[in-house]
Amino acid sequence: MNQTDTNHKHTYDAQGKMTCCSLEEKIYQKADAKNLLHEEHVADDGHEHDHVDESESKLKLYLPVFVSLLMLLLGIAVDTLLQLTFFTGTIRLAWYGISYMPVAWPVMKEGWLAVSKGEFFTEFTLMVLATIGAFVIGEYPEGVAVMLFYALGELFQSAAVNRAKSSIKALLDIRPLSADVFRDNKFQSVKPQTVEIGETIQIKAGEKVPLDGEMMSDGSSFNTAALTGESKPSTFHKGQVVLAGMLNLDKVVELKVTKAYGDSSLARILDMVQNATARKATTELLIRRLAKIYTPIVFILAVALVVIPFFVASDYVFRDWLYRALIFLVISCPCALVISIPLGYFGGIGAASRNGILFKGSNYLELMTKINTIVLDKTGTLTEGVFKVKEIVTTETEKTEFIKILAALESKSTHPIAKAIAEYAKDDAHAYVSDEIQEISGHGLVGKVNGREVLAGNTRLLQKYNISYDAKIDDLVETIVVVAIDKKFAGYVLIADEIKKDARDTIQQMHGNGIKQIVMLSGDKTAITQKVAGEVGIDAAFGDLLPEDKVKKVEELKQDKTKIIAFVGDGINDAPVLALSDVGIAMGAMGSDAAIETANVVIQTNHTAKIITAMKIGRATKKIVIQNITLAFAVKVIVLILGAGGLATMWEAVFADVGVALLAILNAVRIQKMKFN
Repeated sequence: MNQTDTNHKHTYDAQGKMTCCSLEEKIYQKADAKNLLHEEHVADDGHEHDHVDESESKLKLYLPVFVSLLMLLLGIAVDTLLQLTFFTGTIRLAWYGISYMPVAWPVMKEGWLAVSKGEFFTEFTLMVLATIGAFVIGEYPEGVAVMLFYALGELFQSAAVNRAKSSIKALLDIRPLSADVFRDNKFQSVKPQTVEIGETIQIKAGEKVPLDGEMMSDGSSFNTAALTGESKPSTFHKGQVVLAGMLNLDKVVELKVTKAYGDSSLARILDMVQNATARKATTELLIRRLAKIYTPIVFILAVALVVIPFFVASDYVFRDWLYRALIFLVISCPCALVISIPLGYFGGIGAASRNGILFKGSNYLELMTKINTIVLDKTGTLTEGVFKVKEIVTTETEKTEFIKILAALESKSTHPIAKAIAEYAKDDAHAYVSDEIQEISGHGLVGKVNGREVLAGNTRLLQKYNISYDAKIDDLVETIVVVAIDKKFAGYVLIADEIKKDARDTIQQMHGNGIKQIVMLSGDKTAITQKVAGEVGIDAAFGDLLPEDKVKKVEELKQDKTKIIAFVGDGINDAPVLALSDVGIAMGAMGSDAAIETANVVIQTNHTAKIITAMKIGRATKKIVIQNITLAFAVKVIVLILGAGGLATMWEAVFADVGVALLAILNAVRIQKMKFN
C-alpha cells in the first residue's frame, strides 16, 4: 500500500488503531502491521504470540459492545416492563449515559481527529451529533441504540474483511518460517531471509518450499494449489525451477536458490494482490466522489429541516423537527456504500487469486466486463508451448554432427524451441564450444561453434544475411529451425507443438460471453498460424510477425475507440503488447518476473479456460457492486422521505444506515463462495 498516496489519509491513535474511515486502509491495517512482504525478523514462537495478541484484540473489540448491549436491554426492560419509579431523571440519564460511552468513546476520538484535520463530514462526526442530539431531546435508548448498532456494523465489517482476505492469508500460511540450508558441511535451519542466491537448501517430503530454486535432485511431485489453484500435483525434474510456497509431496530434494527471499515469485504475487485495491475501479471512484458531495448536502438539509419550519409551520415544535433532523443525520452516513463497494471488489480479487488468477487492481476487474476484443499469442497460449524435435533434414553435414553444432548454439538460449533442441541432443549439446552468441529478436541466433559461424532461426534470419535456401521450405506448414554454417544453408529441424485441448472450447466460450472479435498474432509462419486459427475457430490470424509488428497490429485495432482490447500472451516476449492493450493478460506466468511486472492480469497456469473464469469473476463482482449501490440508495431515499414527513423513527434510520450496510456486506462476501469453473 502506498503510504504517501494523497487519496489515502492515514491517522492513528495512541494504540496504533487506524482512525480513517477508508475501507482500503482498514483492510490493509493488519498487513502493514505484520509487514507481510519484507518481514526481516520472525520470532521462533511467533505463532503463539499472534494467537495471544489476536485473543486480546478480540476481547477489546467485543467487550464494549457486550457491555453497552447488556445495559441497554436492562434499561429498556426497566422502562417498559418493570416501570420502576426510581428509574427517572438523573438516574435514568446516568444509566443510559454509561451504556452509551463504551461504544461511543472510540467514535468520538476518531471524530475529533477527523475534525482537527478539517474533515467534518465523516461517519464519526455524524454519528456523534445524531446520538448526542437524541440524548438532548430525551430519547436516551434510541441514542444508545444508534451508536451500538453502528459499533456492531463495524464488527461485521471487520469479519467480512477478514473473510475477503482469506485467500491472501492462505498465501501467507504457505510461507515457511525456516529453511534448511547447507553450511559448514551440514544442513542447518535458518530464517529464509538469510539464505543467499546460489546456496543449497533441502526440502523434506511434506515440507513447503521456502525460496525459489533450481531442482538439483532427480525430481519430485509438488502440490502447487496455493499458487495456481490447481489441485492436481505437478512433477518437477532436475534443472527445473521450483517456486516458494509449493508443497513437496514425494521425497527429500535439494534446490539451488535462484532468488532472494524478498524477490521470490510468491513475495511478488503477495505484493501484487495486497496492493490490488490501490488501482480503483471507475464505479468505486465515482461513489467515493458522490459520497463526499452527498453527505454535506444531507447535513445542510437536516439543519434546514429544523430552521425552515419555524417560519412556515403554525404548530412548530422544536423537539419534533430536531428529531426528524437527527434521523436525517443518521441516514446520511454513507457507510453502506464506502464499505460494501470496495469490499465487493476486494472479494472478487480474492476469489480470482484462489482460482490462480491475479488482478493488479479492481479497475482491471471491472474492465474484464467491458472487453469485446481479445488478441491472443499462439505459442504457450493456444498451443502447449512444449516443443519436440520431429524431424532433422540436412544437406551435406552428417545428422549427428549437425545436431551437435545446432545444440551447442541453442543451449545458450532460453527460448522454448531452443530448449527442445538442446534436450533432444542431451549430452551432445555441450560437445562443442559456442561463443559470441547474439540473439536477433524475431529471427533467431547467430554465433560461433568451434570457430565456425552458425545461424539458427527462421527463414527471415537467412534472408537477413542473404543466404539462399531451398524454396520448398516456405511451403512447410510445421514450425522449423533453419540452419546455416559458414554462410551456407546446412538443413533444418522440424518442430512439433500441439494445440491445447481446451483451446477450441475456450474460443467458443469467448464468443458466447460477448467477445465480438478474436485475433491471433504469432511470430510463427503464416501457414501454421492460419492452420491453428482454423482448428480452434479464431476470427482473424496473422503470422510472421516481429514483436514490433504485433504492437502495430494492436495499435491498428485500438484506432476503433469502441473496442476494449485484452491481449493474452506469455508475458516475456510480448511485454510491449501487454503494456499497450487495455488489459494485458499473462498466461502460464507463475515464475515469470516479466509477466508479473508487465501484465495487468496474471494467470498462473497454462489453462486458456482461466480467461473465461476471469471474465465470470469480473461480471459477478460488478453485479454484486451494482446490487449494493441500488439497495443502499433506494432504502436511504425512502427513509429520508419518511423521516422528513415524521413517519420514520430513529430505529428505521438505524436500519437505513447500519442495517443496509450489513446487508450490503453480507451480499459482498457471497462472491467468496461462488464457483466459477
